[in-house]
Amino acid sequence: MMADYLEMTFFQNSIREYLVFVGVFIAVFIVIAIVKATVLTSLKRWSEKTSTTIDDFIVRVFEKNLIPLFYYGAFYLSTRSLTLHPTLEKAIDVIGVILMTFFGIRCLTVLLEYFIKLFWLKEEEGVKASSFKGLLPALKILVWGLGIVFLLDNLGFKISTVIAGLGIGGIAVAMASQALLGDLFSYFAILFDRPFELGDFIIVGDYMGTVEHVGIKTTRIRSLSGEQLVFSNTDLTNSRVRNYKRMEKRRIVFSLGVTYDTGLKEMKAIPGIIKEAIVSLNHTTFDRAHFSSYGDFSLNFEVVYHILSGDYNKYMDIQQEINFIIKEKFDERGIEFAFPTQTLFINRDSDTPV
Repeated sequence: MMADYLEMTFFQNSIREYLVFVGVFIAVFIVIAIVKATVLTSLKRWSEKTSTTIDDFIVRVFEKNLIPLFYYGAFYLSTRSLTLHPTLEKAIDVIGVILMTFFGIRCLTVLLEYFIKLFWLKEEEGVKASSFKGLLPALKILVWGLGIVFLLDNLGFKISTVIAGLGIGGIAVAMASQALLGDLFSYFAILFDRPFELGDFIIVGDYMGTVEHVGIKTTRIRSLSGEQLVFSNTDLTNSRVRNYKRMEKRRIVFSLGVTYDTGLKEMKAIPGIIKEAIVSLNHTTFDRAHFSSYGDFSLNFEVVYHILSGDYNKYMDIQQEINFIIKEKFDERGIEFAFPTQTLFINRDSDTPV
C-alpha cells in the first residue's frame, strides 16, 4: 500500500522522487551548515589571532560570496533527481548562471578594491589615495559592465551587435563631450604624474591657495582669503603651476637704501653688518650683499640669502628678525635709511626786490 502511494505521479515525478529531492536538499543543506559552524568559525578565530588582514579578508569573502552559492548548489543538485519541464530546467540553469556571475563580479570588485588599498595605496597619501577612492566606483562600473556582457553572451544574446551599436553611440558621445573627456584625461595626468597633492599650496596664474579636492572633472582650491576656487583639470594641466609645498629652500632678495650723507667708511661696513645679521640666525645661508646702485634719493644695497625651509611664516619671522638687527646696528653707527626727498634750489637775482 505504501509502495503504491510512493509511486503516485504528479507533474511527471513520483512522490518517491520528490522525497529524494527533499532529502538530498536537506542533507546538503545540513552539510553546509556544519561546515559553516565548524570550519568557518575556526577560520574566523584563527584569523583574529594573526597580525595580517589578508586572512580576515579571505574569510569574509568566503562567507559573503561563496556560502550563498553553496546553498543554491544544494538546491541545484537536489533537482537532478526530478524530471523537469524543459522551460523550468532552463530557468534553473539561467538562475544559476546569473547567481554565479553576480557573486563572481562581487568577489572580483572586492578583491580589486582590497589589493589596491593594500599594495598600491598602503604608503600613499594626498592626491593619489584620495583620487583612487574617487576612481574605485568607476572601476567597479567597468567590472560590472564586463560581467554583464559576459552574462548576456552566456545566455545566448548576440553581444557583437550590441557592442557595435555601443561603439557608434560612444563615438557620438565622445564628440559631444570633448571637454569632459579632456578633463578626465587631465585627471589621470594629475593622478599619475602628481604635480601636486592634497594640502599643497599652489599658484595658478593670478590665483593661489591650498588644494582641497581633486575630482574627475574639477580640482578645488581654498584661497588665502577663504573662498573656494574651482578649476577644471584641463586648466591646471595646461597652466604653469607653482607648488610651494615642495619648496625645500627659499631664495630671498631684498634691497635697502641709505642717505647720500652716509660716509664711505660706513658704506663699506654695511655689507658686513647685513651678513652678520643673516648668519646669526638659524636656517639661513648668506649669499651676498653689495652696494648695487645710486638711486634718485638713496644709495642702494642688494642682499641675497637662502632660508632652508619652504614655510612662508618662517620666512617672514626670519626676515623680520634680520630687519630688527640691521635697524639696531645702523642706529649704533648713525647710519640713516633713505626716504624720498627733494631739494629745491632758488637762485635770487640781486636786482629783484625781496
